[in-house]
Amino acid sequence: MSSEPVFVMPGDGIDPLLIPSHPKKPLRLGPGLRHVPPGNLLPTLAGQLVADRQKNTIRVETANGRYMPRVGELVIGTVIKSALEAYLVGLSDYAAPALLPQLSFESATKKTRPVLAPGALVYARVTLANKHMDAELECVSASTGKADGLGPLVGGMLFTISLGMARLLMLPKKVQQGKLVVLDELAGAGLQFETATGRNGRLWVDSDSTKAIIAVGRAIQETDEKSLSADEQRKLVKKLINELS
Repeated sequence: MSSEPVFVMPGDGIDPLLIPSHPKKPLRLGPGLRHVPPGNLLPTLAGQLVADRQKNTIRVETANGRYMPRVGELVIGTVIKSALEAYLVGLSDYAAPALLPQLSFESATKKTRPVLAPGALVYARVTLANKHMDAELECVSASTGKADGLGPLVGGMLFTISLGMARLLMLPKKVQQGKLVVLDELAGAGLQFETATGRNGRLWVDSDSTKAIIAVGRAIQETDEKSLSADEQRKLVKKLINELS
Protein backbone atom coordinates (compact mmCIF):
# COMPACT_ATOMS: atom_id res chain seq x y z
CA MET A 1 0.00 0.00 0.00
CA SER A 2 1.26 3.52 -0.77
CA SER A 3 2.57 5.54 2.16
CA GLU A 4 0.32 8.40 1.08
CA PRO A 5 -3.49 8.17 1.43
CA VAL A 6 -5.39 6.96 -1.63
CA PHE A 7 -8.91 8.30 -2.06
CA VAL A 8 -11.43 6.49 -4.25
CA MET A 9 -14.87 7.18 -5.68
CA PRO A 10 -17.60 4.62 -6.48
CA GLY A 11 -16.70 2.70 -9.62
CA ASP A 12 -13.02 3.69 -9.64
CA GLY A 13 -10.52 1.09 -10.73
CA ILE A 14 -8.07 0.04 -8.00
CA ASP A 15 -4.40 -0.40 -8.78
CA PRO A 16 -3.55 -4.09 -8.15
CA LEU A 17 -0.41 -2.96 -6.32
CA LEU A 18 -2.63 -1.43 -3.63
CA ILE A 19 -4.42 -4.72 -2.94
CA PRO A 20 -2.71 -6.81 -0.23
CA SER A 21 -1.69 -10.37 -0.98
CA HIS A 22 -0.90 -12.99 1.65
CA PRO A 23 0.42 -16.50 0.82
CA LYS A 24 -1.75 -18.19 3.47
CA LYS A 25 -4.66 -15.89 4.31
CA PRO A 26 -7.61 -15.23 1.98
CA LEU A 27 -8.29 -11.62 1.06
CA ARG A 28 -11.06 -10.14 3.20
CA LEU A 29 -13.11 -7.22 1.89
CA GLY A 30 -14.35 -4.64 4.34
CA PRO A 31 -17.06 -2.00 3.88
CA GLY A 32 -17.15 -0.01 0.68
CA LEU A 33 -15.78 -2.65 -1.73
CA ARG A 34 -17.39 -5.14 -4.12
CA HIS A 35 -15.78 -8.09 -5.86
CA VAL A 36 -16.38 -8.22 -9.60
CA PRO A 37 -15.35 -11.62 -11.03
CA PRO A 38 -12.86 -12.77 -11.88
CA GLY A 39 -10.48 -10.56 -9.91
CA ASN A 40 -11.57 -6.94 -9.89
CA LEU A 41 -12.46 -4.80 -6.87
CA LEU A 42 -14.73 -1.79 -7.21
CA PRO A 43 -15.40 0.85 -4.55
CA THR A 44 -19.05 1.38 -3.68
CA LEU A 45 -18.36 4.35 -1.37
CA ALA A 46 -16.25 7.50 -1.55
CA GLY A 47 -13.41 7.54 0.95
CA GLN A 48 -9.85 6.50 1.75
CA LEU A 49 -8.62 3.09 0.69
CA VAL A 50 -7.14 1.33 3.73
CA ALA A 51 -5.24 -1.96 3.49
CA ASP A 52 -3.78 -4.18 6.20
CA ARG A 53 -1.23 -6.51 4.64
CA GLN A 54 -0.69 -8.57 7.78
CA LYS A 55 -4.40 -9.36 8.11
CA ASN A 56 -4.84 -9.37 4.32
CA THR A 57 -7.82 -7.01 4.50
CA ILE A 58 -8.85 -3.95 2.53
CA ARG A 59 -11.72 -1.48 3.00
CA VAL A 60 -12.93 2.03 2.19
CA GLU A 61 -13.01 4.37 5.16
CA THR A 62 -15.66 7.06 4.80
CA ALA A 63 -15.69 10.55 6.26
CA ASN A 64 -18.73 9.87 8.40
CA GLY A 65 -19.94 6.98 10.48
CA ARG A 66 -19.05 5.68 13.92
CA TYR A 67 -15.43 5.70 14.97
CA MET A 68 -13.81 2.28 15.35
CA PRO A 69 -10.60 2.35 17.46
CA ARG A 70 -7.39 1.12 15.86
CA VAL A 71 -4.09 0.51 17.61
CA GLY A 72 -1.71 3.45 17.42
CA GLU A 73 -4.32 6.12 16.64
CA LEU A 74 -4.44 9.33 18.66
CA VAL A 75 -7.84 10.15 20.12
CA ILE A 76 -9.48 12.75 22.35
CA GLY A 77 -11.64 11.13 25.01
CA THR A 78 -14.01 12.36 27.69
CA VAL A 79 -13.72 10.80 31.14
CA ILE A 80 -17.02 9.19 32.10
CA LYS A 81 -16.09 7.90 35.52
CA SER A 82 -13.27 6.39 37.53
CA ALA A 83 -13.17 2.63 38.09
CA LEU A 84 -10.91 0.76 40.49
CA GLU A 85 -7.65 1.08 38.52
CA ALA A 86 -8.74 2.76 35.31
CA TYR A 87 -10.83 5.56 33.92
CA LEU A 88 -13.75 4.85 31.62
CA VAL A 89 -13.34 7.17 28.65
CA GLY A 90 -15.87 7.92 25.94
CA LEU A 91 -14.53 8.17 22.41
CA SER A 92 -17.76 8.44 20.43
CA ASP A 93 -21.51 8.44 20.92
CA TYR A 94 -23.33 5.13 21.28
CA ALA A 95 -20.10 3.14 21.70
CA ALA A 96 -18.64 1.28 24.65
CA PRO A 97 -16.15 3.36 26.66
CA ALA A 98 -12.43 2.69 26.45
CA LEU A 99 -10.24 1.87 29.44
CA LEU A 100 -7.43 4.23 30.46
CA PRO A 101 -5.28 2.76 33.26
CA GLN A 102 -4.67 5.34 35.97
CA LEU A 103 -0.94 4.65 35.85
CA SER A 104 -0.71 5.23 32.09
CA PHE A 105 0.57 8.78 32.54
CA GLU A 106 4.10 10.15 32.68
CA SER A 107 5.74 9.49 36.11
CA ALA A 108 2.41 8.27 37.51
CA THR A 109 2.34 6.23 40.73
CA LYS A 110 -0.53 5.36 43.03
CA LYS A 111 0.24 8.56 44.94
CA THR A 112 1.00 10.88 42.02
CA ARG A 113 -1.46 9.68 39.35
CA PRO A 114 -3.72 12.42 37.98
CA VAL A 115 -7.20 12.76 39.43
CA LEU A 116 -9.63 13.25 36.55
CA ALA A 117 -13.23 14.19 37.20
CA PRO A 118 -16.09 13.17 34.89
CA GLY A 119 -16.07 15.44 31.86
CA ALA A 120 -12.28 15.89 31.82
CA LEU A 121 -10.62 15.58 28.41
CA VAL A 122 -7.58 13.44 27.65
CA TYR A 123 -5.37 13.14 24.59
CA ALA A 124 -4.45 9.47 24.32
CA ARG A 125 -3.14 6.70 22.09
CA VAL A 126 -5.06 3.49 21.40
CA THR A 127 -3.08 0.47 22.65
CA LEU A 128 -5.70 -2.27 22.28
CA ALA A 129 -8.49 -2.49 19.73
CA ASN A 130 -10.42 -5.74 19.53
CA LYS A 131 -14.08 -6.24 18.65
CA HIS A 132 -14.37 -8.73 21.51
CA MET A 133 -12.87 -6.42 24.17
CA ASP A 134 -13.08 -2.80 25.28
CA ALA A 135 -10.47 -0.56 23.69
CA GLU A 136 -7.54 0.48 25.90
CA LEU A 137 -5.65 3.78 25.92
CA GLU A 138 -2.42 5.25 27.21
CA CYS A 139 -1.20 8.81 27.85
CA VAL A 140 2.49 7.95 27.85
CA SER A 141 4.93 6.52 25.34
CA ALA A 142 5.72 2.90 26.14
CA SER A 143 9.22 3.32 24.67
CA THR A 144 10.27 6.62 26.30
CA GLY A 145 8.08 6.80 29.40
CA LYS A 146 7.32 10.41 28.43
CA ALA A 147 3.98 12.03 27.71
CA ASP A 148 5.09 13.22 24.26
CA GLY A 149 2.14 15.61 24.12
CA LEU A 150 -0.39 13.18 25.53
CA GLY A 151 -2.33 13.59 28.78
CA PRO A 152 -5.11 15.76 30.21
CA LEU A 153 -6.32 18.65 28.05
CA VAL A 154 -6.90 21.56 30.41
CA GLY A 155 -9.09 24.50 29.42
CA GLY A 156 -10.10 25.14 25.84
CA MET A 157 -13.19 23.84 24.08
CA LEU A 158 -14.06 20.61 22.28
CA PHE A 159 -15.58 20.57 18.80
CA THR A 160 -17.04 17.64 16.87
CA ILE A 161 -15.83 17.15 13.30
CA SER A 162 -16.21 14.40 10.72
CA LEU A 163 -13.82 11.47 10.66
CA GLY A 164 -12.68 12.67 7.24
CA MET A 165 -11.77 16.12 8.55
CA ALA A 166 -9.96 14.55 11.52
CA ARG A 167 -7.93 12.42 9.13
CA LEU A 168 -7.12 15.46 6.96
CA LEU A 169 -6.04 17.57 9.94
CA MET A 170 -3.64 14.83 11.04
CA LEU A 171 -1.98 14.38 7.65
CA PRO A 172 1.42 15.97 6.99
CA LYS A 173 1.08 19.30 5.20
CA LYS A 174 2.79 17.98 2.08
CA VAL A 175 0.13 15.28 1.80
CA GLN A 176 -2.78 17.68 2.33
CA GLN A 177 -1.83 19.20 -1.04
CA GLY A 178 -3.31 22.60 -0.22
CA LYS A 179 -6.74 21.22 0.61
CA LEU A 180 -6.69 22.61 4.15
CA VAL A 181 -5.35 26.14 4.60
CA VAL A 182 -7.77 27.48 7.21
CA LEU A 183 -5.52 27.01 10.26
CA ASP A 184 -2.51 28.60 8.57
CA GLU A 185 -4.69 31.51 7.48
CA LEU A 186 -6.01 32.02 11.03
CA ALA A 187 -2.50 31.95 12.47
CA GLY A 188 -1.29 34.30 9.74
CA ALA A 189 -4.06 36.73 10.69
CA GLY A 190 -2.57 37.00 14.17
CA LEU A 191 -4.70 34.60 16.19
CA GLN A 192 -2.85 32.82 18.98
CA PHE A 193 -4.23 29.31 19.56
CA GLU A 194 -3.36 25.67 20.15
CA THR A 195 -5.12 22.61 18.76
CA ALA A 196 -5.19 18.85 19.24
CA THR A 197 -6.97 16.51 16.85
CA GLY A 198 -8.43 13.11 17.73
CA ARG A 199 -8.84 10.48 15.03
CA ASN A 200 -12.28 9.88 16.56
CA GLY A 201 -13.65 13.12 15.14
CA ARG A 202 -12.80 15.48 17.99
CA LEU A 203 -10.97 18.81 17.82
CA TRP A 204 -9.70 20.62 20.93
CA VAL A 205 -8.89 24.31 20.67
CA ASP A 206 -7.31 26.48 23.36
CA SER A 207 -6.39 30.16 23.50
CA ASP A 208 -6.22 33.05 25.93
CA SER A 209 -9.18 34.50 24.01
CA THR A 210 -12.56 32.76 24.13
CA LYS A 211 -13.50 34.54 20.89
CA ALA A 212 -10.43 33.11 19.20
CA ILE A 213 -11.31 29.59 20.36
CA ILE A 214 -14.82 29.90 18.95
CA ALA A 215 -13.53 31.39 15.69
CA VAL A 216 -11.06 28.55 15.13
CA GLY A 217 -13.60 25.84 15.97
CA ARG A 218 -16.24 27.48 13.81
CA ALA A 219 -13.82 27.83 10.89
CA ILE A 220 -12.90 24.14 10.95
CA GLN A 221 -16.49 22.97 11.35
CA GLU A 222 -17.75 25.18 8.52
CA THR A 223 -14.89 24.09 6.26
CA ASP A 224 -15.80 20.50 7.11
CA GLU A 225 -19.57 20.75 6.69
CA LYS A 226 -19.47 22.76 3.45
CA SER A 227 -16.36 21.14 1.92
CA LEU A 228 -14.87 24.58 1.29
CA SER A 229 -12.12 25.02 -1.26
CA ALA A 230 -8.85 26.73 -0.33
CA ASP A 231 -10.08 30.07 -1.68
CA GLU A 232 -13.38 29.71 0.17
CA GLN A 233 -11.46 28.95 3.38
CA ARG A 234 -9.48 32.16 2.96
CA LYS A 235 -12.69 34.16 2.49
CA LEU A 236 -14.17 32.53 5.59
CA VAL A 237 -11.11 33.48 7.65
CA LYS A 238 -11.32 37.11 6.51
CA LYS A 239 -14.98 37.17 7.50
CA LEU A 240 -14.30 35.72 10.94
CA ILE A 241 -11.37 38.06 11.57
CA ASN A 242 -13.54 41.05 10.66
CA GLU A 243 -16.18 39.85 13.12
CA LEU A 244 -13.54 39.66 15.87
CA SER A 245 -12.22 43.17 15.26
